[in-house]
Amino acid sequence: MIHLENRDLSICLDPEIGGSVRSAKWRGLDILRPQQGSSVLGSACFPLVPFSNRIAHSRFDWDGASVKLLPNHPGDASSPVIHGFGWLEAWRVAEATGTSAVLVYDHEAGDWPWHFTAAQSISLSGDGFELQLSLENRDKRPMPAGLGFHPYFPRSDQTVYRGLHAGEWHNDTGCIPVVLTEHQAAKDWWDGSPVGTRLVDTVYTNRAGPLKIEWPDRGFGIEITPSPSLPFTTIYVPEHEDFFCAEPVSHMTDAFNRDPAESGLRVLAPDEKWSVSMSLRAFSL
Repeated sequence: MIHLENRDLSICLDPEIGGSVRSAKWRGLDILRPQQGSSVLGSACFPLVPFSNRIAHSRFDWDGASVKLLPNHPGDASSPVIHGFGWLEAWRVAEATGTSAVLVYDHEAGDWPWHFTAAQSISLSGDGFELQLSLENRDKRPMPAGLGFHPYFPRSDQTVYRGLHAGEWHNDTGCIPVVLTEHQAAKDWWDGSPVGTRLVDTVYTNRAGPLKIEWPDRGFGIEITPSPSLPFTTIYVPEHEDFFCAEPVSHMTDAFNRDPAESGLRVLAPDEKWSVSMSLRAFSL
């Protein structure tokens, strides 16, 4: 475990469980849902590398070849491959101080036919902290890729999520996007109502500005500022749970089987390195 803290913040990392965050507190209040059990699915936040969410049928065609991946969801054997590979592997601690840390994950080519290295850094400052995730293509061929973060947030019947996006994807029964509803301007799809009033598991497009979460019953909120290269947001609000997820990501679900110009899919040249970030700042209500 790695423990980071300053005057107002206390964060615990677990490199062995997917390079995940176990807990994040501001003035003793949980910003993220604290670790539940020993699985990465019970973590507070984990990195998404080298892609976010599902790839339909666990396969895609690339550069004249078919890439077939093994399903990897530890809690759902029927799910296609999901969330990349970093979340299911141990990360190496490259650096750790009292207020910052750097974790590294090296992936050799296999079913995923590219060698890459990912690095995740976390740093505390004042009322907030920043997560940065980088990906380096160490293969001799261009590699399709995506990045993102998968935080879990505490939720009550009063919790409000505010995120402005122009589009909302509607999924098939396997959570693969099929129909996009778009507006000319970004909007709050919850219209200010508590997040639990819409039970969704989908991706939103063309974000405008930061995301905000408010807990009126706990007297505080947070502002989440993703880097510009994370223009999509995956939102998961399950029924009968005390959490929800708001995941800043670089591409839409199943981007590998869609036009990169619209899906957000990135292609890294050999030795190319790409970084994204997400900052969270707490404030009193």
